[in-house]
Order: sequence, then structure tokens, then C-alpha cells
Amino acid sequence: MADSRDCIPPKVWTRNKPSGGTFANINRPVAGPTHEKVLPVGRHPLQLYSLGTPNGVKVTIMLEELLAAGFAGAEYDAWLIRIGEGEQFGSGFVDINPNSTIPALLDRSGPKPVRVFESGSILLYLAEKFEAFLPEDVETRTETLNWLFWQMGSAPYLGGGFGHFYAYAPTKIEYAIDRFAMEVKRQLDVLDRRLAANEYLAGDDYTIADMAVFPWYGGLVKGWQYGAAEFLSVQDYTNVQRWADMLLARPAVRRGRMVNRTSGELFGQLRERHDARDFETATQDRMEGVQP
Repeated sequence: MADSRDCIPPKVWTRNKPSGGTFANINRPVAGPTHEKVLPVGRHPLQLYSLGTPNGVKVTIMLEELLAAGFAGAEYDAWLIRIGEGEQFGSGFVDINPNSTIPALLDRSGPKPVRVFESGSILLYLAEKFEAFLPEDVETRTETLNWLFWQMGSAPYLGGGFGHFYAYAPTKIEYAIDRFAMEVKRQLDVLDRRLAANEYLAGDDYTIADMAVFPWYGGLVKGWQYGAAEFLSVQDYTNVQRWADMLLARPAVRRGRMVNRTSGELFGQLRERHDARDFETATQDRMEGVQP
């Protein structure tokens, strides 16, 4: 594995050359919109602007689970935001999420639209709005939020840390890969120990904590992310594997994984979702075979 030359940081950092790597075309050191673009609006109260990345999948799983549980008010339009093309920097999107990251949600069910950004905030907002997938008793509710916020704090080490340096960086840096691989394996061990004694992350209940953690760490142990399953020996985390398989058996989880997806087999992609009937083009058997 080749290492870059030793780097001596300048006294004051300036961007004087492209950063390189898979996402170099959208990396920039300032916020705000780069262009004017009005976002489309569908007929449902909830308007989701997203992409089928792990953070986006959290929310589409939640929405599909709400609909499966009978909450008709959770009907939604899911609009595709192509982050590789910089669509998250359009003025309409920035109005909803000034951080310019997917997913972003606009709730138009009340007299004044409510914007919700950051995936964990969206999950919590929807759980409280519909009083679902967030236990009422203080102990289990707190445990649910413990794991929700654990995911929000831990996943950047998986995605922006390990995933970036292992799969996307223009130069393979041994120190960076080793540092983040060690941390990701520690995180997997945290989950595996928790799931050894509990069916779900919060205990006996399926909650927004599971929906938040599954797309990142469930996807990792099932081999969907970064081509790193063998490298990280994910088969060793048997309790995480058991939990991931259990969630994958849920039809709403399989539907949620399809929404706003732009990669993999075409039968596993539902690039935009505006009605439950949009899933009818895929049979149950084909959905069970969806791959990333």
C-alpha cells in the first residue's frame, strides 16, 4: 500500500488545487447555493428530496414502515437529488437544508410548511408526528435515542473516514486506512455485543434506532458498501448479521431500500416515488433479491 509523502501543513490553509478523489467535483470550502433551482412539489403532505445512500435510506424505510403500519398521513413524494451533479446546491434545496446534504424533508401538512434536515432529526420528527417507532416509556425511549445519536456520531468515521480513504481517495494512505478500519471494527463490536443480548438495538422493540443504524452497518456486514466485507472480516459479527437479516425480511425495509436508488440492478431501483403503486413493477420475489 503506497503512502503519500510527509505533509507539512501551511500556517494558513487555502484551496489552491483540486482535492481529487471520487467527489472532488462537488467539494468546496463554502456553503450556500451555486445556482437557482426551484424544487418540484407533489401532491402528498410530505415531500422528500433525497438519494438512495445510507442516510437517505433511513428515511424512506421509516416512511414505508409508517405506511405499512396504517398511517395514511405518511404518504410522500420522493424526489431524486443527484448529489454527484451538485443538485444539493440548488437554491430550493439549500432553503430546506442550508448544509446541502441529503435527505431533506418538507412537511406541508400544516398551515405553514416545516423544513426538517439531518436524517436523525427527520426520523425523530416523523416518530413524534405519528407517535410510532419511538417507545413512550422513559427507559426504552432514552435507549432508542442513545442508539440513534450513536449512529449519527459514529457513521462519519465509517463513511467519511474509512469509506473515503479505502474506496474513494485518489491516494491510498496506509495510516488513514488502518486508523479508520480499526475504529469501524470497534464500532461493529459495540453493535455485536449489544445485539448479543437484545433482539433490537433498544431492546425488544423495533425503533427508529434500527432504521438509522441498518443502512450503514447492516449494509456493511451484508457486503453492500465499499467492497470491504472481506477486508473487515464482517462475517465475524454474527449478531449484527442476524439483526440485519431480520430487518431485510421486512417488506417495508426492502421497499425503502429501493426508493431514490440509482445504482445496481434496474429492478431494484425506484428513482422517484410518488405513489405506493410505483412498487407494483417489482414482484415480491424480485424485491427479495434486490442488491445495491
